Amino acid sequence: MHLVNEPPLGNEPPLMRVTPPGQMAQSSLASAIATSAPMGPPRSPNLGMVYAKATGVNVLDEDGNRYVDLGAGFGAMLLGHSHPRIVSTVRQQSDTLLMALGDLYPSSVRLELERLLLATLNCDGWQVLLGQSGSDAITAALKSAVLATGKPGVLAFSGAYHGLGHAPLALCGLREGYRTVFQDQLNAHVQFLPYPMGEAGSSFVLEQAKDCLKKGGIGAIVIEPILGRGGCVLPPIGFLAELSALTREASALLIADEIWTGLGRSGHLSYCQENGVIPDIICLGKGLGGGIPISACLGKPEVMRHWRREPEVVHTATFSGAPLASAAAVTTLQVLLSDDLPNRALREGARWMDTISEACDGLPVVVDVRGSGFMIGIDFGGRAGFASTVMFKLLEHGYIVTTGGGERDVLVLTPPLNIDDRHRIPFANTLREVLETLS
Repeated sequence: MHLVNEPPLGNEPPLMRVTPPGQMAQSSLASAIATSAPMGPPRSPNLGMVYAKATGVNVLDEDGNRYVDLGAGFGAMLLGHSHPRIVSTVRQQSDTLLMALGDLYPSSVRLELERLLLATLNCDGWQVLLGQSGSDAITAALKSAVLATGKPGVLAFSGAYHGLGHAPLALCGLREGYRTVFQDQLNAHVQFLPYPMGEAGSSFVLEQAKDCLKKGGIGAIVIEPILGRGGCVLPPIGFLAELSALTREASALLIADEIWTGLGRSGHLSYCQENGVIPDIICLGKGLGGGIPISACLGKPEVMRHWRREPEVVHTATFSGAPLASAAAVTTLQVLLSDDLPNRALREGARWMDTISEACDGLPVVVDVRGSGFMIGIDFGGRAGFASTVMFKLLEHGYIVTTGGGERDVLVLTPPLNIDDRHRIPFANTLREVLETLS
């Protein structure tokens, strides 16, 4: 889509020509009511915008507004929009090979990706199941756990979000409404624990986990090393290691959902590994393909060998590990490593959190600014829906953000890992202005 007088895009500040949604976006959003399946409560077409084009950290909407994207596709655009190396790779791969024959006759680039993934995550000897979404990776992990342990039970956590396919949906602790209407179709052997808050909370949760494991039947514990959509909640120091020890004692598996935290988003390629924890299975997704859908389930060989059995059992799909997505993922990993983006995210994310905390000092509505790397949560203390209100107000000022927490009471920032630092202070000042008008 080409707009008249299109502003430059890349790492530019917001440029608001009309209050969103403008006339073009209102028309598009109104028509979407007829064409798009409705999700959740009705929402006015007078809220929001429609993407037209994006480059770097900037998004252009249908009405010619330029935004700074601090949501980055729910954290998926690790390198920003239309990164030149990703675009070049996709074009070249499109001219070379778009489709192979899955895992029957795989493409060379798929095999290259699998080798690079294992090397990047220091998972020598592990094996890979490629998928098309984070939900798919969690499904592969849950299947692998059942095959390896023979036990159908799973421990999950309140506030957790692992995707909405039927297998991970059973573990959804973020909002019960997502899960309960489908409950009769889901794994009946899932138990929920509270996500730990503070040292006392850590001890309480670990005792609960120990009791559940002692009863038998639990084959896996699935955890986000940092609670993502639940509000960017970090577990207490040492909790993940103690949880890992409990799973080993009970002959269960620890599945780390690093779909948000992994590949540099948290400031580390693997948040678990950085904290001295080696899970049995690591799930990756979101940013892996640089904007092209792909995911990966990485498992220890003693886990993955259980797929080799009679009668035959497999987990695959027509487009799993397709050449285009695999090539984009290889380039994404190469850029993350060559540009040292995980370390940059850890360093710059801490600066962003400090600046936001200073800007919001004295505002009672902000109870916490937390996170790791460029996975930042601004907690409004249980004020249901308040983060959504702030999100739409920030949109009017040219900033795209998302929300988290079961009550949508946490503002979430997941910008590209290579975002220019020039946006840090202007955003923090704008956030304070918005919060002061809403207080």
